[in-house]
Amino acid sequence: MSMNLDFTEDEIQRYSRHILLPEVGGTGQAKLRDARVLLVGAGGLGSPLVLYLAAAGIGTIGIVDDDLVETSNLQRQVAHTTPRIGVTKTLSAAEAARAINPSVNMEAFTTRLDAGNAADMIDRFDIVCDGSDNFPTRFLVADACVLGRKTLVSAAVLRFEGQLSVFKPHAPGGGPCYRCLYPEPPPNGMVPSCGEAGVLGAVTGVMGTLQATEVLKEILGIGESLSGRLLLWDALATRFRTIRLKQDPHCRLCGPDAVIHDLSAHARPEPVADGV
Repeated sequence: MSMNLDFTEDEIQRYSRHILLPEVGGTGQAKLRDARVLLVGAGGLGSPLVLYLAAAGIGTIGIVDDDLVETSNLQRQVAHTTPRIGVTKTLSAAEAARAINPSVNMEAFTTRLDAGNAADMIDRFDIVCDGSDNFPTRFLVADACVLGRKTLVSAAVLRFEGQLSVFKPHAPGGGPCYRCLYPEPPPNGMVPSCGEAGVLGAVTGVMGTLQATEVLKEILGIGESLSGRLLLWDALATRFRTIRLKQDPHCRLCGPDAVIHDLSAHARPEPVADGV
């Protein structure tokens, strides 16, 4: 498939720092312009994600979230502003993205992601970013990405810590999926949400920005993918460490004897909204 390398004068100026990079150049910028990325959640992780992806020139960004902007969000969800309290987060995030880059195509899904719509929604995009803050949604997204053969860039935060990985077992060479790391959701109440335990606002900014970086790397095909590795960050200790992940040969989702073939087992998840 041929790639359109024609850029307007505004695009050349806007993306000049990208085009100067040998690893990106005009061809890479055209790849970003052709890409379609779905964000699950427009909160603490989704906010820096949507801003940096729009700034980078991602052609189409989808956002799914069913919540409204609240005052308590503004400590960390930097895509939203005080005048937009009460506005749907999808529309608020889309407005913030377009203010940075009017040429980006924003697709806002003001709904709750569930087993009935996840497969069709995810199928429309190239890469999926999980920024939700509840395990039912995380496992729903993870399962839908494996079944739909879509790359998943997943981040999570709590208090002063964050984690990040890329899951793409469908890619050449394979690799683990989310269930290879976490086979099943933890029992209810075992892991508190940010709404219960708190989170330092800047931690979501760092992890969301790292998430955006991995998305750009995956689209451009540059650097070393985080597939097969889990990045952990302790903000209080200012310490990053990386753990190697292996594909579980007994994984119920991506293993040779997988038993998960559709999303029918997923109950209706909690809202993706205010958690992060």
